[in-house]
Amino acid sequence: MPNDKKPREISLLTFPFPDLQMVKVPKQQAGVSFLMGDANSWYDREKPVHPVSIPYDYYIGQFLVTQRLYKLIMEENPSWFVGDRRPVEQVSWEEAKKFIEKLNTKEDLKRFLKDKDFENGVFRLPTEAEWEYAARGGRHSQGYEYCGSNDLKKVGWYSENSGEETKPVGLLISNELGLYDMSGNVDEWCEDDWHDDYNAADRPDDGSAWKDTPSRGADRVVRGGSYFTYPVRCRPAYRLITSPGYRYRYVGFRLVFSPSTGKLI
Repeated sequence: MPNDKKPREISLLTFPFPDLQMVKVPKQQAGVSFLMGDANSWYDREKPVHPVSIPYDYYIGQFLVTQRLYKLIMEENPSWFVGDRRPVEQVSWEEAKKFIEKLNTKEDLKRFLKDKDFENGVFRLPTEAEWEYAARGGRHSQGYEYCGSNDLKKVGWYSENSGEETKPVGLLISNELGLYDMSGNVDEWCEDDWHDDYNAADRPDDGSAWKDTPSRGADRVVRGGSYFTYPVRCRPAYRLITSPGYRYRYVGFRLVFSPSTGKLI
């Protein structure tokens, strides 16, 4: 049976900005995959369950993007629930992309990356597959119902314990990879265009974002659940359709850092 055992070690990359610690997610070995989706869900949008192989290393934020990090980069704070260590919210997908674009141009970041031999590294939004693989605990996965435990109150702020507001990041226990608040607190933007289910020939199975071509789809994907949602929405497989231009009190984002290339987005 799964237990609450945590990974023996966490590979962290700490950047010279507040609350910007990134956890390494090692690539999967050749022929190894994880099962994305939930065969037992009553939501067709989580089916069919399908294998996904991620053959590259990436880093994902140990925390959601906080308000103090967002303010440092954008010089504004759009959040409804104000607090430096609370996740930023009321940020649209488009605004999250602008934040990332501005972050990637910071001279402090460029110097840091050069010192770490990551000169070609970039920040970006996670793909759906990257988000779900990390939420499930990557190689350390114990098969929990939620992101880090079968007891949601241990890992997530949701309708029963949040007091109907966001909470500062990192207060509850992490998942198997050392990631916090992947269940609850705020929903998280992903790079992918929305698709009603996984039944399509062009569905990527290599960790890359599922983007419609030649033009982007009308909607995007959010993951993770929020402070006012029920437990069913805090499962690793849960996904929700959201317009990229809208801002919500329950939607924020988490960063991914690609150490060598941004080609997968």
